[in-house]
Amino acid sequence: MPLPPQRDHRITLADAALLTRRHRDAASLRGERGGMFARAAVEELLIQPGCAGLRFYYGRRDDGSAALVLVGVNEGGNDMTDGDLLEFHYPCPPFCSVPSQLSP
Repeated sequence: MPLPPQRDHRITLADAALLTRRHRDAASLRGERGGMFARAAVEELLIQPGCAGLRFYYGRRDDGSAALVLVGVNEGGNDMTDGDLLEFHYPCPPFCSVPSQLSP
């Protein structure tokens, strides 16, 4: 399937805060609210030849903790599974921002 048309992925802080609050209210992720990937790791995915974007998949580790898998996507909209894949985000908590509207 080819890539969908370009989209403006930006949302307002108020909308983002609502989404993260709903997740915190409903989640059973052992308190994990989010996570972070280092810029260098994400850039390594994006600079792969033929990479047009990123796709993420939700996952669950053996211990039940949340996992987020990132994979490059080519112009055809297909996962670049023969390239680099990312996981092992820095979980929040403990790797959180100072309190904000997204993570009070």
